[in-house]
Amino acid sequence: MDVSLFDFELPEASIALRPASPRDSAKLLGVSAEGVLSDHIVRDLPDQLRAGDVLVVNETRVLLAALKAVRPARPHGGGGDVTLDINLLERETPDTWLAFARPAKRIKDGDSLSFGHDLTATVIHKGEGGLATLQFSQSGEALDAAIETVGRPPLPPYIGRKREVDEQDVSDYQTVYAEETGSVAAPTAGLHFTPELLDRLDTKGVEIERVTLHVGAGTFLPVKTDNTDDHDMHSEWYSIGADTAARINRAKSEGRRVIAVGTTSLRALESAAEKGQLKTLSKDTDIFITPGYEFQIVDGLMTNFHLPKSTLFMLVSALAGLDTMQAAYAHAIEQGYRFYSYGDSSLLWRAQGKEKS
Repeated sequence: MDVSLFDFELPEASIALRPASPRDSAKLLGVSAEGVLSDHIVRDLPDQLRAGDVLVVNETRVLLAALKAVRPARPHGGGGDVTLDINLLERETPDTWLAFARPAKRIKDGDSLSFGHDLTATVIHKGEGGLATLQFSQSGEALDAAIETVGRPPLPPYIGRKREVDEQDVSDYQTVYAEETGSVAAPTAGLHFTPELLDRLDTKGVEIERVTLHVGAGTFLPVKTDNTDDHDMHSEWYSIGADTAARINRAKSEGRRVIAVGTTSLRALESAAEKGQLKTLSKDTDIFITPGYEFQIVDGLMTNFHLPKSTLFMLVSALAGLDTMQAAYAHAIEQGYRFYSYGDSSLLWRAQGKEKS
């Protein structure tokens, strides 16, 4: 499809730099299967669902993957110490990460970087545009713990250009149900949940199921092609356990609705689907969902508002219909909804006629 079909005018003021407080006071735009729009707030969610519905959340935990490093003066004319901003992008081995370094011109292959607290790394390879492969002095869980000690929340680049990351972001940029460390970006639809909201959903009879998809920095990559067929989709690791798959399959067989909380949960569910059944899987997925895709598991989606021409706006357009989502986003902008990672939310139902294969 022509990527320009997914474009729209988004005012700069519509992009949120801080989340709503409390979390469940964010706005919630309802989009019915018929394309009817309704305005709510997130704490109204139990009233928008029914007993027996299944909400599927992504329990990934965000690593504090934004780091400060010092490159000591080089012994042969390398100048003084250099302070670098390092953003971890993707784990390659237990002790090796692909990262983005600024200022990129101040590092080269073989440089040693110090992060404090006895954590160091060697630049194994410097690529283009600030990309660098770093091999750390620690590995696996020990490395994760060291990163948590020295790191900060890896907020999206557009926030970093507007303000400094602070201590409030440490809690704001993590879901209340996060368990499995591995993401370098938050599954932001889940940021709206509070323990009180989860209790009310339980009282309503809504079931909560958990999957894991470790969100990579590729979630922020723009689509640079003119046609969706030419876009190279990023890959992310996900896992769905046997008990979870069995309970979701039972819900589907009983005609109950499955609602993904976030595009990451949706991508995991649809990646593990085969002939309308959810499989037990742990693997990478590069699933790219655009209009025309036949959904097998998901009946609804709770998700934040996405950027123009992004793969995520393409995904919601596949679920609810492109014309419907263009109208919904125009309404959201007019009504002052806030967009992107710290923004407001929406509850989308699969458009009529978009039945599972």
